[in-house]
Formats: sequence, structure tokens, C-alpha cells
Amino acid sequence: MQLPRGLARVRALHHRHTGQPGEGRALAHEIDAFMLPPNGWVPNNGRLPVIVYRHAFDADAPKLAEQIETRFAHHAWPVQWRNGVFDFHHFHSTAHEVLGVFAGAAELIVGGPGGRMLPLAAGDVLLLPAGTGHCLVSRTDAFHVAGGYPAGQQWDIRREALTPDELRAMDALPFPASDPVYGARGPVIERWRKPA
Repeated sequence: MQLPRGLARVRALHHRHTGQPGEGRALAHEIDAFMLPPNGWVPNNGRLPVIVYRHAFDADAPKLAEQIETRFAHHAWPVQWRNGVFDFHHFHSTAHEVLGVFAGAAELIVGGPGGRMLPLAAGDVLLLPAGTGHCLVSRTDAFHVAGGYPAGQQWDIRREALTPDELRAMDALPFPASDPVYGARGPVIERWRKPA
């Protein structure tokens, strides 16, 4: 299958990468964090950034899906499903979501229609605070992710604007106790739990 230009580029980057950061050290140059403003019916999250962990796992590791699930579970972000990403814009209002890519490559739009294009490939992790719109744009046939949520949070699927009460409930979701990749350290602790 011929890959779209963005997917070919992200796959090439991953083939050149061979290391995996240790659990106790977060490598700043491998982490991207950004805020997204509200976008029509998609609220995004006005307090918490989206976080992309590049090369969080070795893309060529055997049993990568199991490694991702074990790490997420160890840090209280248990995986609830394995599959792809929906090809329609949606968000979750009742849970934060972490996606660990264990096969293939894809491009997503985050932030709702007309939002930010985001290439992902095996070994990458995407952390979406509640309210963040996301949608699959293109993928390789093999693209699969493991989806986890903070212990005690149950996800929903929203495709329309929240009521004011639902928005308040989303904003009041508790902070996760740990970072899904790095545990007691990492972006969730440094960028979500500490004031900016």
C-alpha cells in the first residue's frame, strides 16, 4: 500500500529510531504538548494540553501491544480496548484518554474540524484530555492502538455540543494520579497537575 506523504515521513522517522526511554526519565525532545481552543461544538480542554510522546516505546519490540498495556496498567491507566480510531470527529467528556500505537501509522486531526494534523506511528503515545476532538484522516492497513483511561473514569462518545452542566462536569474531572508512560514523573505530573 502506498502511504500518503505524511505517513511515509513518520514511518521513516520511526525506522531510524531504535531506543526506548527508560520509565524513570522523560525526554523533553520526545514530548510535544499543546493547547487547543474551543472549536464549534468541540469543547477541547481549556486547562490541560494534549501530549504526544514520540518513541515512548520501541516500535520494533516483540509483543508491543502487551508492553503498552502493561505499562499503562502499572500507572493506573488500564487499557479498555484495542482497535483503530474512529474516522469521524468525536470527543470524550467523561474521561481523559491515552492511545498507545502498537502497529502501523496514521494521521489524525485533533481539535475538531479544521484542527491540527497529527502523524502517529508505532511506539508513539497520544494523551487526550477530556473534551479533545479527534478523528482519523488516513492510516496504513496495520494501524492499531490500545486505548486506556484513568482508573475510575468511564469514557463516552460525543458528537455534539455539551450542555453547560455537562461542560462543568467535564471540567471537574479529577486529575489522574500518574502519567500513563512515566508514572510518578512525566508530562501529566509536570504539565497537568502543577499550575502553569
